[in-house]
Amino acid sequence: MPRSAADTRRFRHGAGRLALDFIRTLSRRGTPQEIEELPDPEALFAWVRQFGPSGGIVAVAPLGALSVADARQLREAIHELIVVACRGEGLAAWRSPARERVNRAAAAQTPTPAVDAWGRVRWSAPDPLSATLSLVARDAIDLVDSGAITRVRACADPLCGALFLDESRPGTRRWCSMNTCGNRAKKQTGRTTKRKPHTPA
Repeated sequence: MPRSAADTRRFRHGAGRLALDFIRTLSRRGTPQEIEELPDPEALFAWVRQFGPSGGIVAVAPLGALSVADARQLREAIHELIVVACRGEGLAAWRSPARERVNRAAAAQTPTPAVDAWGRVRWSAPDPLSATLSLVARDAIDLVDSGAITRVRACADPLCGALFLDESRPGTRRWCSMNTCGNRAKKQTGRTTKRKPHTPA
């Protein structure tokens, strides 16, 4: 499933981990404005093209039967895993069906790299979709098993709902993106300040 010139970067990236970027495909999670960004196979494969290995993955067999519903269920299982880990409840508190779903995805064959005769790195997989989601599931498991889980934050924008990895030195980052949520909050603060009545000294 190689990347084409027609592909566009339609999904937000920059959450700090592949698994966190994946669960952001349910935009504005938990709010009345929740948006499903993986409504159909086209959107799912567009996400795989954008976030899979650089240059895309060449399928060495017909695409598998993994459905959009399967991918969304995996996304929600990963979200549940990360939330449980962030709460410090211990992974034993993680529900069995979700755990089995993530483990099953992680067990799938991942993309295989090779250098071709022209010195280019090419990736291949029997099923590019399952292979990329295997990378996502493995990243989620690695994240919750590492110290980095203590740096996972929820965006301070109440209309966002995204999780991100705070890689700032003091560990006090508030927004998943300063360009979007951060700027929106600054503009709102500015409007609120302007509306405040002047109180004579």
